[in-house]
Amino acid sequence: MRLRLIVIVFVVSVFWAVPHPAALAQSPISVSSNQATTSFPEWITFNVELKSDSPITRIVLEYGVDQLTCGQVVGKALPTFTSSTNVKTRWTWEMKQTGSEPPGATIWWRWQITTADGKQLLTDKKTLTWLDDWRKWQTVSGNQVNLHWYTGDKAFATELLNAALKAIADLGHTTGLKPEGTVEIYIYASSQDLRNAIFYAPGWTGGRAYSRQNIVIIGIPPNSLTWGKQSIAHELTHVLFGRSTFSCLSDSPTWLSEGLAMYGQGGPDAESVLLFNAAVSNDKILSVRALSGNFSEASDVANLSYTESHSLVQFLISSYGQDKIMKLVNTLKNGTTIDSALQSVYGFDSDGLEDAWRTKIGAKPRRAASNISATKTPTLVPTYVPIAGLQIPTRTPTPTLTLVPPTVTATSTSESPTVIALAPPTGTSVPTTQAMASTNLGTIPILVSIGILILGVIIIAITRRRVA
Repeated sequence: MRLRLIVIVFVVSVFWAVPHPAALAQSPISVSSNQATTSFPEWITFNVELKSDSPITRIVLEYGVDQLTCGQVVGKALPTFTSSTNVKTRWTWEMKQTGSEPPGATIWWRWQITTADGKQLLTDKKTLTWLDDWRKWQTVSGNQVNLHWYTGDKAFATELLNAALKAIADLGHTTGLKPEGTVEIYIYASSQDLRNAIFYAPGWTGGRAYSRQNIVIIGIPPNSLTWGKQSIAHELTHVLFGRSTFSCLSDSPTWLSEGLAMYGQGGPDAESVLLFNAAVSNDKILSVRALSGNFSEASDVANLSYTESHSLVQFLISSYGQDKIMKLVNTLKNGTTIDSALQSVYGFDSDGLEDAWRTKIGAKPRRAASNISATKTPTLVPTYVPIAGLQIPTRTPTPTLTLVPPTVTATSTSESPTVIALAPPTGTSVPTTQAMASTNLGTIPILVSIGILILGVIIIAITRRRVA
């Protein structure tokens, strides 16, 4: 009887000594407010208000963009604040420092907080859509395409959407390229409106494709519908091609991407063809290796680069068939260099391609100087020294560009900061938090082990006494 009583008392004492799970789930750090304000296209400011039983000593903002990346890419910033049990702080992401994210991009962020007694908290991720949402955007949707516009009637938008859907169907039939996920297309009322939405775009930019984010932006006035349909097909091809060839091991050549895009839109216009023919006659065409890097910002050279790229792709398709061009795309996705991929599929490298192509179009033989490889510059954005505490979240991928339409009507716009009403990913109105590992968790196994040891000693002692 005495033994049973001892065991019961011991078990009860051990139970009360072990922290209850409900107590462990409660965090000593609470989030009173967690939101972001934007001034498109300039900046995003992340704001947080915190309370804790112990002074807060460290706050780290983690942030990034939803896109295809090579591994996990997380930006980190250290906002300034005074250690206290009640803290308000903020940190601003300056787009001029890092280069613009595309309109429609999904930005995410979360906070990591540490207190003086070692407690930690990692908040849930929150997101916002980076967009000039002071415009009256409207949306029409089709199969794997959402088209957003703010100028022109619904018939205008529907024609552009139908052009996008037709382009996707044609590309699937001729090249095998297909969309991965839903493509978001943003139609600006002019090329000037578009350039106002992003930093560091060349003056001739009429559209951009961001394949990693599945986003296309184009400036299409309602009176340039024909050009707009061609441009949508062009930029959609870039998105489909970019996602199909995405690799962390190598880059695809620009001539292949732009050539397929020109092929997808139906080829260059008559004036561009005349300029290309003149360049062939005067031996002014660019080498294939020169077309592997970024195109010139000079509009005349850029125009020739696009037309040449189309001619190269058309040569490959007409001479060797559509199956091989898709095989080339798939080979590049595996991280193969363009020379190795060409050699594997066609039996020649970039120089061999240029030799065969020049013969086909009646151009003069390739110059030996074209053996020099072009330098693939990673971005059009100039390098700036980041502001204190900033770690750039990702290398800005080079977006593909479209020339402006022949005539556009430029409009100027003004912007004011917009407060984003942000819902947590769970859909609840109250920000939720997630407690990180508590320092109390490590004591539980120790207490249980000691208890079992003591209980064993007691039982052995009592047993021996009875035997004696």
